Amino acid sequence: MRVSKEELIAVLAQFNPWWRGEPIADLSGWRRAAWRELHQWVGNPPVHRAILVSGARQVGKTTLLLQQINALLEQGVSPANIIYATFDHPVLKLAGVDAVMEAWREREPRVDGPEYLFLDEAQFIREWGTWVKHQIDFNKQRRIVFTGSAMPLVEADQESGVGRWHTIRLTTLSFYEYLQLKQVQLPPLSPVKSLAELFEWSPPQFYRVQEQAAPYVGHFHEYLIRGGFPQTAQVESITQAQRLLREDIIDKALKRDMTALFGVRRVLDLEHTFLYLCMHDGGLLNISDLSNNLEVKRPTAQHFIELLEACHLIYRLPPFGYGKDVLKGRFKVYLADAAIAPAVLLKGKSVIDDPALLGVATETAVFKHLFARYYSQNVRFTYWHGKQGREVDLVAEIGQQLIPFEVKYRAQHTGARELKGLIELCEQKKIARGYVVTKSLDDFGPMTGLPDAVNAVTQIMRIPAPLLCYWMGASELLNQPEVQD
Repeated sequence: MRVSKEELIAVLAQFNPWWRGEPIADLSGWRRAAWRELHQWVGNPPVHRAILVSGARQVGKTTLLLQQINALLEQGVSPANIIYATFDHPVLKLAGVDAVMEAWREREPRVDGPEYLFLDEAQFIREWGTWVKHQIDFNKQRRIVFTGSAMPLVEADQESGVGRWHTIRLTTLSFYEYLQLKQVQLPPLSPVKSLAELFEWSPPQFYRVQEQAAPYVGHFHEYLIRGGFPQTAQVESITQAQRLLREDIIDKALKRDMTALFGVRRVLDLEHTFLYLCMHDGGLLNISDLSNNLEVKRPTAQHFIELLEACHLIYRLPPFGYGKDVLKGRFKVYLADAAIAPAVLLKGKSVIDDPALLGVATETAVFKHLFARYYSQNVRFTYWHGKQGREVDLVAEIGQQLIPFEVKYRAQHTGARELKGLIELCEQKKIARGYVVTKSLDDFGPMTGLPDAVNAVTQIMRIPAPLLCYWMGASELLNQPEVQD
């Protein structure tokens, strides 16, 4: 089946109103933190590479592309030299990328200057890796931005991609971005560029931020159940927001994308696998238990887990260590957003009233914020397992530096007795600084009562979760290194 040139041009004209001198309709003026990085790579790239914007469904990839196109038009770039095409459209997918390029140039003859190609859902382009490689190697006037599920794109053709594209990973909204998008008016919080700054604070500074942060707590809990997806974040009804999120995850990401991208036929088994992970969010993955519960073979269960990670629905953390320690260990699994499990499992607002569920949601949100803040620095995230079942929730490995994070989101204040795993790790690895994520705003400040052997080497800071997540999002926008010595 062939697509006529006239039909193809008609579809492209709908997606590119600037060819007709018309503005982009309903384009949000609010920009995500990732905007700055994308804008730099499009306008003044450090090297000649394509740009891959990756992330889960509905995190705002298309909006980011259209905002960049609008910025180019405002800078005076000729509309004829800009094309946007989304390859989940059946006509464009069927026609193929070369036919799309030919139709573009038949409709809009090229003028002097660089050409800007914005290709949405590029995973549907046949032999996309070869095509991008050829464009980057032989067409220096073309600047290419494409979106899709990064892991299937990159893993499908790693050799072709080496040195050919720069990846911008787009997670769900940070707590800071969520408040900005919803235009919530709150007292400003004291800025923090580095968590290490907190160790230099005086007691009055901690007290002052506690007072400033009081109105943030309710919004943080709503953020946990409403979610960090831009569309659902703006829906007034939480019930409606969760329904939309559930439909996007189950009906589109699992049932449609998995079939189209990976040829998954056992969609029901895949859905059951995802439901199992929703019920064990933030927990250690037991493949044997999963395969037995779902009555599927172990390799099948393992394959489903890899597919869910490939489409950015989950994160997997290996145990701390190298070699056999990692190969024999179990992965820890986090969902892509704290609101996914409550939405899929129809929990509604009950998460707020259930301390255990609220703690899990908070740990998921904390990890997502740390990942979003650090991923571009090639940080390795693990969890630590020590003696007598002691654990540390998260360990960030930045070069030779280890930075542990333990989440204790509960009403009681955190003491040294509740941190045996963190203390053991700090003592064993001679760690300089560690962090405990707490619930109460007054559970904030340097830890006291640590064993002398640890206290001589390590400083541990207690940080309430709303503050940590807010500062992580704000510092990402500032593009500052978050942990400094």
